[in-house]
Amino acid sequence: MKIAVATIDGVSLSQHFGQSKGFVVFDVDGKTVLGREFRHNQDTPHNQGICGHDGEKPHGAHSHAGIFELLGGCNVVLCGGMGGGAAQAMLANGIKPVILPGERSADDAVAIFISGTLPVAGAGFCNCEH
Repeated sequence: MKIAVATIDGVSLSQHFGQSKGFVVFDVDGKTVLGREFRHNQDTPHNQGICGHDGEKPHGAHSHAGIFELLGGCNVVLCGGMGGGAAQAMLANGIKPVILPGERSADDAVAIFISGTLPVAGAGFCNCEH
């Protein structure tokens, strides 16, 4: 299984998926981390926090295709928050979005996820119309 952790700095869990500068991708077998890599989010508008809004489409009417190319092979994405549109797009592309409350490192986020002790979050998805 491949678990992507949205990050702004390559170390900590990003509090919003759409503002992530990249993803730390962990290769996991059961409860063991086999490896990790960093995928820099330089080719998609999401890394600028603009979510693909090009001024001609109403906010939210954009594609997440670039993110899915970047997340190729990933089964799960962990982040601190995510817009409902992005969450629906993740699910439609076979990627499970998981919201983790609070600030933590990418390593801690994966450890919590694979241990099965994931804290219960509220709705987790923002209502920011994207």
